[in-house]
Amino acid sequence: MSTENSPATNGPNKAENCSLIAWVGYGPDGYEELTLSSVAEAKEKLAKYPVNWINVEACKDPQIFDQFRIAFNLHELAVEDCTTVHQRSKVEDYKTHLFIVTRMPLNVETGHTEQLGMFLGERFVLCFQDEEGGDCLDTVRDRIRRGYGAIRTQGSDYLCYAIIDAVVDAYFPVLNNLSERIDGLEDEILESDRRDISAEIHKLKREVLTLRRAVWPLRDAINTLVRDSHPFLSDTTRIYLRDCYDHIARIIDLVEMYRELTIDMMDIHLSMVNNRMNEIIKVLTVVTTIFIPPTFIAGVYGMNFNPEASPFNMPELNWYYGYFGAIGLMVFTSIAILAFLKLKKWI
Repeated sequence: MSTENSPATNGPNKAENCSLIAWVGYGPDGYEELTLSSVAEAKEKLAKYPVNWINVEACKDPQIFDQFRIAFNLHELAVEDCTTVHQRSKVEDYKTHLFIVTRMPLNVETGHTEQLGMFLGERFVLCFQDEEGGDCLDTVRDRIRRGYGAIRTQGSDYLCYAIIDAVVDAYFPVLNNLSERIDGLEDEILESDRRDISAEIHKLKREVLTLRRAVWPLRDAINTLVRDSHPFLSDTTRIYLRDCYDHIARIIDLVEMYRELTIDMMDIHLSMVNNRMNEIIKVLTVVTTIFIPPTFIAGVYGMNFNPEASPFNMPELNWYYGYFGAIGLMVFTSIAILAFLKLKKWI
């Protein structure tokens, strides 16, 4: 294995605004891995190995994209789609290459995805990633380095399949994380009175919907590769792509199930909130019903009975601090009721 960084080159082909241009060339006899500094250098490497994988990260300069378009004879509309980072997954067939767009998971916790644009040619796979940093393609790189499986004996179409397969498999850890969070949230809904649970349900629901928007078009794109005949896809590779289609179909089934679960969780949460509110209203109604008759009687007859007629007739009227005692009793009663409501978690 040879891994090195080529020296920077001056001139119009210098990829100054690309964080990384990684090249991997391989064949049955070996492989080589380099970090390139220019588009021209990437073009020169195509003749060295039967299969060449050029991966470009975080390229923001339209001139760099135009240099790749000229060097690799790419269609201008496909290159324009690479610069627009919110494309749906799709497959477009051009005479000199296939253009494939997928959404690649980056974060297991949030399900965040980035756009991966791939150009499949006779001897190359050219990938454009929107963001700089890690991706889910290390398994493919490791297979090439170790010569594991049949990847070194196959053509560029098999490499394209391996990349798509790695992208599809990267959704399963995201789904496992969603499953654990849904299970935990269901337990909290049944056992806890937290007020922010509804916000968490909405957040989880948005993540599921974002994931759904990413995987549904991917299924159609893979189905296009499996169903239609393309000059750059062998029949053997299309058989492998059927396995990717089965995986993405399973992922869609899980996403739809999780979507239904989040909807059901919100319904259960609202139902439990309504049930608790009904219990509170029932108790308060009982308390109010008990005190309405005494309040009515006190309102009709009044409570200012003459204390001179009997020592039991409102003796508090003659107390020196009777007024302050009455105010204190009102405050104490109000605080006691408030504490009771807090203890019952009704407020």
